[in-house]
Amino acid sequence: MENVQEVEVVVAEAANDNAQPAASAEQPKRHSGERRPDRRGGRRNNRERDNKEDDGLIKKTVDINRVTKVVKGGRTMRFAALVVVGDGKGHVGVGMGKAAEVPQAIEKATQKAKKSMVHIALQGTSIPHEVIGKFGRGKVLLMPAQAGTGVISGGPARNVLEAVGVKDIRTKSYGSNNPINCVKATFNGLMALRSPEQIAGLRGKTVEEIL
Repeated sequence: MENVQEVEVVVAEAANDNAQPAASAEQPKRHSGERRPDRRGGRRNNRERDNKEDDGLIKKTVDINRVTKVVKGGRTMRFAALVVVGDGKGHVGVGMGKAAEVPQAIEKATQKAKKSMVHIALQGTSIPHEVIGKFGRGKVLLMPAQAGTGVISGGPARNVLEAVGVKDIRTKSYGSNNPINCVKATFNGLMALRSPEQIAGLRGKTVEEIL
């Protein structure tokens, strides 16, 4: 019995001696918030895009179409967006963008609309004279209105008129009711507007003479 107890004591002491180096070899634990020295950079802030300053422009998404193209490998789907951008003070632009995702298509269309912004001749809260805008098979008649009338117009044309800053106008659409045709016809009609000062300068007369 004495020999058995001595063997058990020797085995226990050997196990303790083997466990001490293993415990000392363990590395200290890192806290969850501690940054590793070999890791470069940090966590990206995804809110930086949303915190950008607004440029003060009126942006309206008029229409989004899904375009499906059949190719040898199958079908590929893309999206086409129509966007109107204006400052509400006489400047407006129209743009179209295509991409595989809707947000990307809208972003492309917005950038193109900003680049195509032009100045529109307005008279107060309305337009100086009657005009007909044409694009493709679509026609839009723009008629001036008295203050307080409001924007009497359909959806696609209304977006353009509100973006440019017109508050009193009457419109009538003829022919194609496609949103793209209506928007571009309205845009072309606004570009054809001329103020009394511009007409007087073209004729070589004063404003009082032509009124």
